[in-house]
Order: sequence, then C-alpha cells, then structure tokens
Amino acid sequence: MPDKMHLLAFLMHTPINHMTMSWADPADRQADGLGSIAHWQNLAQTLERGCFDGMFFADVPAVYDHYQDNTDVAIRHGVNWPTHDPVALIGIMAAATRHLGIATTVSLASLHPFLAVRSMSTLDYLSQGRVGWNIVTGNARSEYRAMGLDVVEHDKRYDRADEYMQVCYALWHGIPEDAVVADREKGIYADPAKIEKIAFEGEYFRCHATPSVLPSPQGRPVLFQAGSSGRGQRFAVEHADVIFAIQPDLPRMQTFMQNLRKTAASAGRASDTRVTFAVQPFVADSLEAAQEKRDAMLAKIPLEAALTRISGTFGVDLDTVDIDKPLQEITTQASQGLVAAMSSMFNDRNITLREAVRLSGLAGLIPQILGTPERIADQLETLWRETGCHGFNLTPALVPGGYEDFVDHVVPILQQRGIFRTEYESTTLRGNLVG
Repeated sequence: MPDKMHLLAFLMHTPINHMTMSWADPADRQADGLGSIAHWQNLAQTLERGCFDGMFFADVPAVYDHYQDNTDVAIRHGVNWPTHDPVALIGIMAAATRHLGIATTVSLASLHPFLAVRSMSTLDYLSQGRVGWNIVTGNARSEYRAMGLDVVEHDKRYDRADEYMQVCYALWHGIPEDAVVADREKGIYADPAKIEKIAFEGEYFRCHATPSVLPSPQGRPVLFQAGSSGRGQRFAVEHADVIFAIQPDLPRMQTFMQNLRKTAASAGRASDTRVTFAVQPFVADSLEAAQEKRDAMLAKIPLEAALTRISGTFGVDLDTVDIDKPLQEITTQASQGLVAAMSSMFNDRNITLREAVRLSGLAGLIPQILGTPERIADQLETLWRETGCHGFNLTPALVPGGYEDFVDHVVPILQQRGIFRTEYESTTLRGNLVG
C-alpha cells in the first residue's frame, strides 16, 4: 500500500455535488457560484491549502432524460441541470494555484480522439502538467441523442474505447523531448524528422495527422477510469494510472480490490494498481449532529428527483417500473457495474426499488462517513489500511463548507498521524498522485 493517503475532491459542474437537492440547503453555495470564477478559484485554493492531490470532476454532458422519457423533472429539481462543461474550469483553477491537479471527465462517445488530445493536452501544457482525464465510454442515452448517435452496447463501448486510446497514445508519443530546438539563428523551430506522423486505420476510427500539442512536464494527462463491470475493469487496468471506484462499504471495497488485482495480474500490471474510493464525509461536533444533518437533507429529496437521477444512471425509465418490486429484477445495458453496486449497497437483501432509490438519491451510491473530525479520520484510515487503496475521492454534501470543514479539521489529524502529506512533493499531478 502507499506510504501516504491520497485525497481528491469529487465534484460536478452542476448545482449539486453528488447529493440530490443539495442546492436547496441554505448553507450550500454551489448553485450561486456556478457562474463565478471566484467561487471555483477559492475552492481550488482551499483544497491546495489542504494539500489535496487535486480536484476530480464527474460529468454527464447531456441532461438525464430517461424518467418519463423527458427532462422535465431533472430541470424542475436541478438534478444535474444545468450541466456545464468542467473542462472550462481547468484553466481558471490552475491559474489560482501552483500544485493542485485538476482532473475532469471527457466522454469518448462523441469527441474524436484527435480533438480530445488537443484540448486536454493543451490545458496540461499550460498548467505545466497538472491535468487529469477521467475516461468514460458514455452511458447516458441523452448524450447519444444530443449528438445524433445510436446508443452502443456495453461491451462494444469498451472495444471502441480501446481503439480510441490507441490513437491518443500515438498522438501523445509523437513528439519526443528533443524535437523542438527553437534555433533563432537558423530559423528552425523543430526537427520534422523526429515528429512521428500518425496514420491510423481502425474499425471505429481513422486518423492521419501530425501531433500538434507539445507534451507537458508530466508527459501526458494522468488517466483515470471507473470501469466496474468485468469488461470495464479490463479496460481500466490496461489504460488507467488511477482507477476510481464506488463501493458501499469496507467488505465490498476489499472484494473490489481483490478482483481488480486478479484482473491486473493477468494483464501484467499488478504492481501499480491504484484505486481511489468515493466517500461522502459529514463532519460535525458529534455523530448525532452529523446524522441529524444527513437525515434532514435526505427528508427534503422528492422521490421523483431521486428517480430521475437513478433512471439516468441505470438507463431505464423507472416511471414505467413497479418501484415496489425488488431491485435485483432491474436489468440494463447502461451501467452494469453501478446496478450491481446499488444492490450490494444494501447487502443484497430483498430491498424494494422505492427504498433503494430514495436512499441512493442522497449520495448517488457513495458511502457516507459521519461524525467528529477524529472519527472521520479514524474511518478513512481504517478503509485505507484494510483495503490497501491509494486514497479517496471526497464529495461533501455542501460546497464549499464541507471541504472547508475537512481541510481545517480532518486534514491536520491525518497529517499528525503521518499518513498524509504536509507539503507537496511535486509541481505536477503525476508527481504528487502517482509518484
């Protein structure tokens, strides 16, 4: 396991931060700050003060439209609507910090790999190597509809993604360090003989191009991936520097790690499998106070808002399903791993869909840790030591207050225990997070 715990802030560029209806809480500022450069820069500076490795943005490019076959409920309750592009935040937050990494989700569903590499690598170069890319294959029907594309079957999405990454690697590796000479006297900027031209002809993609973006000090963006199904895990261990996962409790985190290590070993990557688990901390003066805050927020979530969110994740209109039937009877191609995770979240008991949707609407299947700063630190340390994971993606219910509480009260405890950094090791995201 790593010598130190690694921490990422887990956000979305929407009015909520993984808790449905959090925007309606008087203490939350995310909806108000959605269009404020200062809001995002202040948040980035808070996280850098806490020595976080970086920020990690989830993203669904188009509005959830499965529930009742329209987007009305999502709009009415602000369920990931509006959904702004998190890529636009990278330069804004990098300009206000020196060490903090910024990782964002970019879907492979509709963006050609040449354009994806050009965009992400430009930001990585400008930030001097502080960008990460969370690779998703695209599972939301609304995204495919918005782009006028046919929805791709689950496993084929990963076959297509494998080929996508081949194009990306060719572009990233095409400019060696010594290619650019910038000789003013001779008028030669770069040696064309050293630039590897791309001529790729695949089943899904074609690319004939010259690499057009210079590599950053970390070479290329740090790659994240969150595949949780069998096929998704094989893709993750093949391509990801860090694997992001959502598992509901310690036993299932341990099982996930065991299964992932087996998959990684078969791919020859057992020695560098790094996993960060999502958790939602509620920091308070007491366990009872944290529980009261959590329960008060849960009570304010309309059932239709929770149904809309889970419908979009599962890829099925839950308005057409008997929500008093067992969860296990719901099958979908949209996100197989998350369906299994939702079932296991409730210990595979015969919970009804109504119960499961209501509870999961709180944090989107992410497990919660509640209590005093000392208790939060204890729980994180236990999860870290017992799983051997790389660290955590933290997504407090309220922004920015939840992060401020964690940085001011929990981080010092982790530092005192010697399990979290007191200063940055590197100026790049790769140097801090991967080593």
